[in-house]
Amino acid sequence: MAKKQKSETIYFCNECGYESVKWLGQCPACKSWNSFVEQKISTADNITQVDYENIKQPLSLNDIKSDDTYRLKTGITEFDNLIGGGIVKGSLILLGGSPGIGKSTLVLQVSKAISDAGHSVLYVSGEENLSQLKHRAERIGEFNDNIKFLDETALSKIVPVLLKEKPELLIIDSIQTITENDTGSIAGSISEIKNCSQILFRIAKENMISIIMIGHITKDGAVAGPKILEHIVDTVLYFEDDKVKQYNLLRCYKNRFGSNKELAVFEMTQSGLKEVKNPSMIFLEGKPDDTSGCAITCSIDSNKPIFLEVQALVTKSSFSIPRRTVNGSDFNRLNILIAIIEKRMKISLSEYDVYVNITGGLKIKDTSIDYAIIMAILSSYRNIALSSESVYCGEVGLAGELRSISSIDIRIKEASRLGYKKIFIPSVALDNIDSSVRENSKIEIIGINNVVS
Repeated sequence: MAKKQKSETIYFCNECGYESVKWLGQCPACKSWNSFVEQKISTADNITQVDYENIKQPLSLNDIKSDDTYRLKTGITEFDNLIGGGIVKGSLILLGGSPGIGKSTLVLQVSKAISDAGHSVLYVSGEENLSQLKHRAERIGEFNDNIKFLDETALSKIVPVLLKEKPELLIIDSIQTITENDTGSIAGSISEIKNCSQILFRIAKENMISIIMIGHITKDGAVAGPKILEHIVDTVLYFEDDKVKQYNLLRCYKNRFGSNKELAVFEMTQSGLKEVKNPSMIFLEGKPDDTSGCAITCSIDSNKPIFLEVQALVTKSSFSIPRRTVNGSDFNRLNILIAIIEKRMKISLSEYDVYVNITGGLKIKDTSIDYAIIMAILSSYRNIALSSESVYCGEVGLAGELRSISSIDIRIKEASRLGYKKIFIPSVALDNIDSSVRENSKIEIIGINNVVS
């Protein structure tokens, strides 16, 4: 198919990738100022001839051959589960995160695991030379000859090596350092990121080469470059900006070949990232026994059950206006729960300061911890310790009723596995429990209608 090419100028927003035919002072999409840059692009014009012999023909589903071994297992359980069971052959994965959070360390460990399993890997570094890369890799472990390293930034020089080596996995560290050619194009510009990603995407699909690209992030925490970059790739992974203690959270935001509601927890060590298979124990470390104001709850984060300790401290206020402080949850939500206690339970907290803390440093948006917060506040107010073998889950409505919550089976199974004796859940959720969960769980399930009860 022959095309006549012409060049035209277009303007891109550096922050979000919004396109405009003219320069704008403020981006209509992300509202940032002076973020538009000029780029020349080539467009196709006038299809003059069609070469029917080289056009792919459509196939029926029965004629398409499937490959049962189409995923590359890394052996890193948390990473494999995050992306749906392994790296799909011919897929394009984008890995983002703030500087120094562990992106390059993770892809080095993935590369080592893939090469140790007998698969070929090509690691292209645009940020470090080979000696620097070797020094960093030696901290992780010993690498075999199945993995090759290349320090190059020009895609015109990378592609010939890639097509010659035909690795099963290609690492690009990072896409912001790669240019389409070595003629002095600006690396990291909107057009360069877009063009290089599209070329790599085509190569991945045509040659069944899996590709992991590391992406820089903007000041707002999004992957730098046009938003189309996230639409091009098959999977988008982000390291959370906020570290929880010494742990790093890796979250899946998009996955064409699996669930996009997964979360992986890693611990940074001297020899690289170490997977944390039981994150619930992280947030329950050091929990005091027989202490008032403490309640255990289970929150669901990306289909992963995480058990947390909710702490509350209710003390006499020295001010005319009592203090309300919360760490790890929504401040306005706390005020609502306190109002429910005062209205529905006839308990006046107007003379008391109320402090609530979600231990571990996590920011919880799941409203299923409402009941645990109320129980912790009441426990501190009455100075009566709650059982450390009980779990409290449920969203509390304005009338004091407990509303149904999602993933109730997952919460019950995890509570039973961790050895808890009782779990308090909304009564309306009892009918949603699977019969096999009831039979196999060694935990007493108690339904609660209202916080007054």
